[in-house]
Amino acid sequence: MATSKPVKGTSNGTRKSLKSQSSPSVFIFKVELVDSEPVIWRRIYLDGRARLNAFHHILQAAMGWTDSHLHEFTIREKRYAPPDEEDQFLEIETLDESKFRLNQLLETGEMFEYLYDFGDSWQHRITVESIRDLDKDDSNAGRVWVESGQRACPPEDAGGIWGYQESLATLEDSPYSEEAKEMREWAGLDFDPERFDRKAANASLDRMLWNGWIKIGV
Repeated sequence: MATSKPVKGTSNGTRKSLKSQSSPSVFIFKVELVDSEPVIWRRIYLDGRARLNAFHHILQAAMGWTDSHLHEFTIREKRYAPPDEEDQFLEIETLDESKFRLNQLLETGEMFEYLYDFGDSWQHRITVESIRDLDKDDSNAGRVWVESGQRACPPEDAGGIWGYQESLATLEDSPYSEEAKEMREWAGLDFDPERFDRKAANASLDRMLWNGWIKIGV
């Protein structure tokens, strides 16, 4: 299992100590889909009071996944995921992701992993680039948004990153082949691997907040 590790993610190479869990702050995350080439990535701004289960839904919307499969976080060699009774029989130590806030676990420069779909194994490398303290009446308190990113999320069930990369190679090298035709029909005729719709990602996050699907600071 992949493990997290600290990295020098700030300009001066220093680490920021953990703050009170009730204090608002903006965590800036760089999310990269491991082994994608060119890299598929997103930069997310999020109030650090959010819990890991909310962060899961945020990652799904920011990347472009459909939340159709299981997932887990690995932070400092500990596994965080939704509770699963089968883990007890398999003797897998799993911490309930809904009980932990980001500002309880993470510091500036932290690097950790988010795994989505245990079959295709979409591994995401997440780095805490910086943490900014906020006043409680700051307009950014309780918010989340995608600041930037590049390239489209792979279609679900694409066979993992290597299967997806092979499909892209087929589209480029043999665009009129039967395999390429099937790929376009399956992924959607308007699918463009180079396109990332930041406005659509943020609209999804806004709807999730508005509808109470995700909650930050509670």
